[in-house]
Amino acid sequence: MRKRLFPLVLILCLASSFVLAQARPYPGPDLPATYERLLAEINKIPAFDHHAHPGFADDPDVDAMAAPPGSAAFRERETNPELVAAARALWGYPYDDFSAEHAKWLIQKKAEMRKQYPGTAYFNMLLDKLNIDLGVANRAMMADYLDPKRFPWVFFADSFLWPFDNSKERARNGDQQVYIPLQEKMLKRWMQQERLSALPAGFGDYLKFVSQVLEDNRKNKGGIAMKFEVAYFRPLHFSDPPREQAEAIYKKYAKGGVPSEAEYRTFQDFIFRYLITEGGRLTLPVHIHSAVGIGDYFNISESNIMQLENILRDPRYSSTIFVMIHGGYPLEREAIWLAAMKNVYMESSLMEIIMYPAAFKESLKQWLETFPDKVTFGTDCFPYNDVLGAEESYWLGNQSARQGLAAALAEMVSSGEVTDAKAIEMAHAYLHDTAVSLYPSLGH
Repeated sequence: MRKRLFPLVLILCLASSFVLAQARPYPGPDLPATYERLLAEINKIPAFDHHAHPGFADDPDVDAMAAPPGSAAFRERETNPELVAAARALWGYPYDDFSAEHAKWLIQKKAEMRKQYPGTAYFNMLLDKLNIDLGVANRAMMADYLDPKRFPWVFFADSFLWPFDNSKERARNGDQQVYIPLQEKMLKRWMQQERLSALPAGFGDYLKFVSQVLEDNRKNKGGIAMKFEVAYFRPLHFSDPPREQAEAIYKKYAKGGVPSEAEYRTFQDFIFRYLITEGGRLTLPVHIHSAVGIGDYFNISESNIMQLENILRDPRYSSTIFVMIHGGYPLEREAIWLAAMKNVYMESSLMEIIMYPAAFKESLKQWLETFPDKVTFGTDCFPYNDVLGAEESYWLGNQSARQGLAAALAEMVSSGEVTDAKAIEMAHAYLHDTAVSLYPSLGH
């Protein structure tokens, strides 16, 4: 009898423990208290901002692009009262709106703070206020008012795709009339950096020039990754042409002439694949804008993140780290499955700005429930104008992300999916540890 009873008791105990460990479909009444407890701990975590554009509104190097006219999402508009809350939290702003008269106070206050914190001290002070340890500076060129020890540089690589006469490309729509000249300017700056007065005569020398820029930026200028905004210009699907085909196009147009759209796309397909291959060789991660974009002509269907699947799942690029900037939004729920690849990571900036915390929490929770070790935080801060600068957008992105994270993890804890300890571990990974691990040169 005892011999039979022991296995039965063991089975019952195991069954009981299984039931106790079973996640529930709804959180319990402890949810509000759990949220507050987790938020308090999350606010203590020094963050690594994986994507931002720090700088001042009059600095043309904040981005390699410029914003054409277009509609802004509801929460991104200057009428968002949360921006008043940002100014109040950062600077003690005493008003409830940004009327012209009141805005003068904010402009003057920030001017005074820049005098109080000269040189690199101003933006360092801002990171300290926000509890951000390091903040990526995704910029055309670095500024002397940004401390490279706090602001590692991510540089733009799109311009290598546009070396020919771009008159047809500019004529496609009003957005391209803004974007393409900036890519031409950026390419000339890279050429000046490598002391070239004209495009190399041969295709092999052009590829050598591209590699020299990457190596120079990586080894001598503090660059930690290369960034592509290519979705603003063309579809994100890249074919796989042979080198001979790209070389023939370069030979045909390097000294003049306007390539057809098909010829240009073929050349770009090869160069893009060359660049990401070099990223693997140089241990230089590749950041790709993978979400909706500004302007009236941004093609959402052609910029769908899933168009990149043939690249991300190509074993030839398994040594290249890919970071999907903005997480493929609004297709972030599909995009997270690309992170099943060991070298693919998701970054959540823009999402936490466009969405309010209640909505962002749902997307982030799905990510954390799928591949929590592959998702990273970013603010996408940007200096929109003299009144609402990088400072206020830093604050809003930082606050929204931490609140959304606490809300997502609180539901997971209350529903029995994870313990408190595991939730805090996930928070550290999302806010800091996962992203920092991608850049050994940072020494963190």
